[in-house]
Amino acid sequence: MAHDQQTAPVITTTPAFVVHRHKLVLVGPAGPTPRETKRLSDIDDQETLRGYLPFVHFYRRGTGAHADDDRNDPADVIRRALGEALVPYYPLAGRLREVEGRKLVVECTGEGVAFVEADADVRLAGLEAAGPLMPPFPWIDQLLCDVDRSSGVLNCPLLFIQVTRLLCGGFVLALHINHNISDGIGLGHFLSAVAELARGLPAPTTAPPPWSRELLEARVPPRPAFPHRVYDASPIPPPPPPPGDMVVRTFTFARRDVAAIKARLLTHLHGTATTFEALTAALWRARTAERELSPREEVRLVCIVGFRGIRELGIPAGFYGNAGVPSAVLTTAGELQASSLGDTVEMVREAKAAVTAEYVRSTIDLLVLRGRPSMPATANFFVVSDNRHLGLHRVDLGWGMPVYGGIATVGFGGIFLVAVMDGDGEDAVAVPVMLPRPAMDRFATELEKMVAPSLVVDPAPAMPPAHIHTDRGYTQHRRPWYKQIV
Repeated sequence: MAHDQQTAPVITTTPAFVVHRHKLVLVGPAGPTPRETKRLSDIDDQETLRGYLPFVHFYRRGTGAHADDDRNDPADVIRRALGEALVPYYPLAGRLREVEGRKLVVECTGEGVAFVEADADVRLAGLEAAGPLMPPFPWIDQLLCDVDRSSGVLNCPLLFIQVTRLLCGGFVLALHINHNISDGIGLGHFLSAVAELARGLPAPTTAPPPWSRELLEARVPPRPAFPHRVYDASPIPPPPPPPGDMVVRTFTFARRDVAAIKARLLTHLHGTATTFEALTAALWRARTAERELSPREEVRLVCIVGFRGIRELGIPAGFYGNAGVPSAVLTTAGELQASSLGDTVEMVREAKAAVTAEYVRSTIDLLVLRGRPSMPATANFFVVSDNRHLGLHRVDLGWGMPVYGGIATVGFGGIFLVAVMDGDGEDAVAVPVMLPRPAMDRFATELEKMVAPSLVVDPAPAMPPAHIHTDRGYTQHRRPWYKQIV
């Protein structure tokens, strides 16, 4: 396992280069679009999503459609393609408003998205000097367009984009997208359309994007069928350490690293465990071990599980709204550490399997009954979101594939799995992690134990199966250390 980025401060006051930003402009749809009001779904407008997600793409001069033509300025090409893409994706050019009960709607005004072109006095090689381009990016604030947060998410652009030209002919595309309007997969759909138009296609190859948010509205009356304890109020955790005490490190798992983790599993899991299941289990165990918690202290794993593929929900292809729900599992620190890695893999698998059509509808109903609450921040939550399938690492704007395309920053308490290439040009998984300085070293040590080559596999369970209640509404055999899915 390679640590692609050495431990680095989250905040830096000494930029290595200077960025000159031009004046912010609004890019609206290039053609006529409907003027109407569209309701967001009851998944979209939950409190947890009221904010912006930052993403960044780095491009070399490349070998793509525009690479050999200096007349193709990336800012001009992308601005034109944005305007064309906003015709079918016209709600993105609108503004969020609140109606009764703080329900969010989109006023399709055609006002446009925020766009800034910029120039940096640095080459891409200069940005790569400290190591591969992966979080943390201490200078990322210079490449991300500023978001006006004075009014929260209301009455302001839903997308902020900055295109920064580099001295070498490469460039950086960095953006903030409002999370209420789209999730990561939805952003991937939109950027794919922009990329096709930027490469000169007359229209995106996919069908016009469906709105279809009405498919994810609460039932009347709402009738939650599961407890969804992930939304329960909980004691306020202690405040995180000051920013100066926090560090970010990106851990890169090559295929051989994932194989080493799977080699520790029993045969039936070794052959069936997915990369997500194996990595999530290893990461959660390492995070819990490094915290040195009391054995009786409760810990929770929260997986953000996508449901586009659940046929009963009828989500159409190209849907760009939010389509994921949290599924959590509970145990204690002592029980987790006393169990095997294979037990934890099965726990992750159960969390994913719990998300059925009824579970999704139940989540929506509960959100509406409780006023669309946020997931409470607790000291022992470990939230995992799989970003490997967003398509962001394959967005070709005419200059070839990005050197890196994915999440731009990472926060405390949650992690993202990001698709990258390792030093050998092979597919790999990057996991940016933010922790206090002493905790980072302990976390890295715990991970190394699981990735180090070993012929030892998980032992057979020492205790007989027991009946436990799961959030799926029926009783099944599980090992007794495992409490429940929530």
